[in-house]
Amino acid sequence: MSALIYYLFIALTGFSLGIFFIYIFKKLVIRYNILIYQGMPLIGGIGMGLSFIIVSLFSFFIYQVLSQEAVGIVIAASIMLIFGVIDDWRELSIIAKFLVQIIATSLLILFGIRTHIVYIGGLLNLIITFIWVLAITNAFNHLDVIDGLAAGCAMIASLAFFVIAFLNGDIEIVILSLVLTVASLSCFIYNFPPAKIYMGNSGSHFLGFTLAAIALGISYAPMERKIALLSPLLILGFPIFDTAFLILMRVRKSRSIFKKSNDHLAWRFLHSGYSKKKALLLIIFLSLFFSLSGVCLSQASNATGIAIIVSVAIVSLLLTKKMGQISIDG
Repeated sequence: MSALIYYLFIALTGFSLGIFFIYIFKKLVIRYNILIYQGMPLIGGIGMGLSFIIVSLFSFFIYQVLSQEAVGIVIAASIMLIFGVIDDWRELSIIAKFLVQIIATSLLILFGIRTHIVYIGGLLNLIITFIWVLAITNAFNHLDVIDGLAAGCAMIASLAFFVIAFLNGDIEIVILSLVLTVASLSCFIYNFPPAKIYMGNSGSHFLGFTLAAIALGISYAPMERKIALLSPLLILGFPIFDTAFLILMRVRKSRSIFKKSNDHLAWRFLHSGYSKKKALLLIIFLSLFFSLSGVCLSQASNATGIAIIVSVAIVSLLLTKKMGQISIDG
């Protein structure tokens, strides 16, 4: 079986299973009246997660590649998914959520998934790993404020990681990122406005955590192109930007950064007069811009990489200025 046919088989299987699981669980939760929020089934995360776990492990077995790092990503992501479902059923406290995230991240590290930045030492690499995984996990949770947004951004980011892993010849990360791409697509179809299901905290935490872990499993830069180490920051640039923008707006108005409010970037687009569909498509375009910039950065020289980063920074500043001027009540 050629590589192209093999990857196509993985993609079709992952997508089909995602659609199947979401369809089945949608019927079940409605029938038994569980995992329902505002009349909407919270099963997108379950469908995506099961598809990711089953197809990834099956693909590793068929392709005969199975490192401890790949196993660690799947196991840790499974833990996040399980506790996410519990959180959707009986909401966990903030402390409990962070404890689960810390445990899952520690498990990643035990399996060898962490940053390997030269010259900064082992302890600092561990600290950066914890900050990275917790930040991206919670950034995706904050991103899930309008239909289709978190799934759409995850689909684009995981596809970008697939491209880089494919160019590097890293088969296991190719598989993980490809399966996550099509699993996200299956949820995106059901969650596209008007939504038929929600992904729930199980979905947003699972996506953020898994993307953060996959990002750590990729080798980005030889010693002569250190600038490429910033590639994952750009690939996941929109969730990072969205969180930073949210914090900035709340600090500017002397609001707690932890208190819920309607000043998310996505809601500002809606407040500007965009429909849900148009706001979603515009934000997905922005996410695509960030992710494509990250892919280009991974292959660019240091000089070209600096130009890419400056361009992204300018776009981010202009977007911050424009969207920050929109008045949001509450």
